[in-house]
Amino acid sequence: MKDTMTKIRALSVEEINKKIADLKEELFNLKFQAALGNIEKPARIGEIKRTIARMKTVITEKENASKVSK
Repeated sequence: MKDTMTKIRALSVEEINKKIADLKEELFNLKFQAALGNIEKPARIGEIKRTIARMKTVITEKENASKVSK
């Protein structure tokens, strides 16, 4: 997980927002597959949710850091 957070922190806020949008689309598709009953990796839904939460946390950290430095 530490490696994942390091990679996320290296991205800009715009890049993180783009990745969040992509992950939300993937999450929607996985939920749709789950509703139909033909999902291969149900644990992937949880992974995506956690990754989105981590990315939002990094965005908040960056915003708070910029407020403090002003």
